[in-house]
Amino acid sequence: MDIVLAGIGFVFTSPLFVVAAVAIKLSSSGPVFYRAQRAGKGGVPFVMLKFRTMRVGADAASRITAGEDDRIFPTGRVLRRFKLDELPQLLNVLRGEMSIVGPRPEDLSIVEEHYTSWMRETLAVAPGITSPGSLHGTMLGDELGSADPEADYLRDVLPLKLALELQYVRNASLTTDLRLIVRTVLLIGRRTTAEHEAELVDARRLLSTLG
Repeated sequence: MDIVLAGIGFVFTSPLFVVAAVAIKLSSSGPVFYRAQRAGKGGVPFVMLKFRTMRVGADAASRITAGEDDRIFPTGRVLRRFKLDELPQLLNVLRGEMSIVGPRPEDLSIVEEHYTSWMRETLAVAPGITSPGSLHGTMLGDELGSADPEADYLRDVLPLKLALELQYVRNASLTTDLRLIVRTVLLIGRRTTAEHEAELVDARRLLSTLG
């Protein structure tokens, strides 16, 4: 199903690929795509594609991007707002490296340095373009301070985000996937908010048992 959906998605969004590529080239010098080292299924490294939204070389300053990060150029901010920077990951799905729905792939170095045994359980399935953790990401990102967003992320955001992802991994089903896809589309269209309070309550409860 992933390959079929990704193929259909790529065909229908191909005009957006062209528009985004031109807009990036006009707004910022450098490549159209950002290639990020991420941990795939089983922790196996792969290169995740995104439309570039930050100045070239800006990722060296921090592995985490805060909402108002001044490294993001104006067109990149628009792409991020509507999640269009994630569209190239349809190509990752077509290559068999990702799924449409699954835990968001984390920075490889963060996995190697900070993942505990229960966090690594989220690596049991292929990473996805959308997930409960990514849908709550904007709200969770409010926890990131400007002084040291990476420390804030590792301490305050990552554990809860991975608890949300772990809930998905342990209860994944076709119905769950379809619901997450619909939620993602509605969020992009701004017809709903990301927050599902019951989902967060369950994740916090799970997190309290994991230590």
